[in-house]
Amino acid sequence: MSRRLLMRQVMPLDRDLEVMSLYVDLEDARLDEDKYVVGGNSGAKALNAAQIRQATGTGRRVAVEQLVDRTTFKVLPGQSVSFGSMFNGFPASYWRRYTIVEQVRLEVTLEGRDGHVVVYKSLANGNSQRVDSAVVEGDGAESFTFDLPLNSFVDGGWLWYDVIAADAPVTVSAQWTAEVPEDRAAHGTVDMAITTMNRPDWCAKLLQQLGDPDLTGYLDTVFVMEQGTKLVVDDAEYPAAEKALGDKLRIIQQGNLGGSGGYARGQLESVRKGTATYALMMDDDVICEPEGIIRQVTFGDLARRPTIVGGMMFNIYSRSRLHSFGEIVQPWRFLWMTPPDAYMQWDFSTRNIRSARWLHKRWDVDFTGWFSCLIPRVVIEEIGLSLPVFIKWDDSEYGLRARAAGYPTVTLPGAAVWHVPWTDKNDALDWQSYFHHRNRLIAALLHSPFKRGGRLLRESLNNQIAHIVAMQYSTAELRLQAMEDILQGPQHLHEMLPTRLAEVNALRKQFSDAVLVPDRDELPPVKRAKLSKGKSISEVPSRKSQLLSAAKAPLRQLRPPRDLSREYPEAEIPALDAKWYQLAKYDSAIVSMNDGTSAALYRRDPELFRDQMKRTIALHERFRREWPELAQAYRAQLHEITSQEAWARTFGIEESS
Repeated sequence: MSRRLLMRQVMPLDRDLEVMSLYVDLEDARLDEDKYVVGGNSGAKALNAAQIRQATGTGRRVAVEQLVDRTTFKVLPGQSVSFGSMFNGFPASYWRRYTIVEQVRLEVTLEGRDGHVVVYKSLANGNSQRVDSAVVEGDGAESFTFDLPLNSFVDGGWLWYDVIAADAPVTVSAQWTAEVPEDRAAHGTVDMAITTMNRPDWCAKLLQQLGDPDLTGYLDTVFVMEQGTKLVVDDAEYPAAEKALGDKLRIIQQGNLGGSGGYARGQLESVRKGTATYALMMDDDVICEPEGIIRQVTFGDLARRPTIVGGMMFNIYSRSRLHSFGEIVQPWRFLWMTPPDAYMQWDFSTRNIRSARWLHKRWDVDFTGWFSCLIPRVVIEEIGLSLPVFIKWDDSEYGLRARAAGYPTVTLPGAAVWHVPWTDKNDALDWQSYFHHRNRLIAALLHSPFKRGGRLLRESLNNQIAHIVAMQYSTAELRLQAMEDILQGPQHLHEMLPTRLAEVNALRKQFSDAVLVPDRDELPPVKRAKLSKGKSISEVPSRKSQLLSAAKAPLRQLRPPRDLSREYPEAEIPALDAKWYQLAKYDSAIVSMNDGTSAALYRRDPELFRDQMKRTIALHERFRREWPELAQAYRAQLHEITSQEAWARTFGIEESS
């Protein structure tokens, strides 16, 4: 047996105080109420849900001088600091469930008179228990060792330590280790697969982060799939990236085959090279915590079976805010989502781990997004490369495919990147809506356990009608095209990759709602012959009101538009309030985009409404009728279209070896 480092105490690389709540916690623990105490009353549950979101922080801040170095923190006199945080707490339940580790050793080194360390563990319900403690006897440095079994973490729970300083400052460093078999003592290596397109500045800075000296021994090759016209090698930051990574860096130029084409190329190159244990998919527009990659590799090395190990995604604009603790594909709806009991957009600067019960439960996931996702090479060799779908659903489909082959996915706390949040994008309406809809349906054809995809077709029909009555005709048209393309069969997916984006963009430009105008003054002023007496568009209607709108909105579309609406928009609606039930009230409107850069003029068109509705109903009925045969065809072709050979032909490198 050998002793192996599992994780160490770390501080942020850039000494950014905005993210300190992810590393250390100065606040008290104020645990929310247990859901079984709250009970099943809807009012009580709603009140409790609101209280869970309420901030418990007092605003205590870490001083810059407390960040001694990358692994050492100074606790000020009279201060109590908890390391039960995202990056320094030990996620015991994940190690208990998925790895061979049965006991961990916490080694804490304190320097400072009367420095006090207290070790805690929590249960899956968030209740915590004091496990052990120690005190520095003299003025010098002293190390303390705590051996901690993992047998009690079957459903959830963390391990962590608090450090308390008396009258003198106390510096602290710590690490978590475990006894492992000799054949697990050495760490694996990783090929990074980064897909980039016209983000040379972002990508060059990311490459510099990957040049962190602590990562050197873990990196085999860093593949950058360059698919744009603004090249990373031409960026002013690139020489520093090239110097940091040296001969580990390899730039591969290819046509724009989307994220799936970029990641598939990285997977193919990694498998053909055959020298790295893992391939790690990572977006180009992220800020990386290098320590997280080391933890992903370590967890993968010690997993019971080959396991996909993902990192979490924090908001790059609000860096203490977590997008999601993990994601599943809900089988009946076949929609990716945060598990029902978990919370999205959780801000650790306002409510810490020790104050939120739900954060102590282990969240088992179906997939991890490819903003940071470690895939064992043996998994890629067995189940194939990415689905050739350009973007969207490639990562979630891969997780489902891996699970069907017996390989789980773990989204590991303590491994993360910072990324632009999905909520700041317009991908449900723009050209990406084609890929969202097509690829969701393809993934369901491949993996839905229900004979006709469960609720998916009904939900697709409802969403399609909502887009049409909201005057989002370009989006509705792209979704119809997506369904028609699926009917052509899986054998056409590879040939569509190089051309479909251009064709999609050309199609949507035929509709006024897809013509984006940066300058609002280029659009006509709002003018109506008769002012509305309705409620403010910023008010969220009740469920009953929305159902009434859903019943009346299609009927209203058959009326001729008001004359004045052909020349002037009837309203100006911000992206935040541009819901279908608001837009359906108007014959024309100026609607701003989610990213804040532009706006579009929507105009109601009864003739187009009739045409799209007719085709929508016909296509959905055909899908309902032909689903079993379609599913069989796609499942029969899955191995072929994700094979190394098929992708090599698409890349034009079939002669390579």
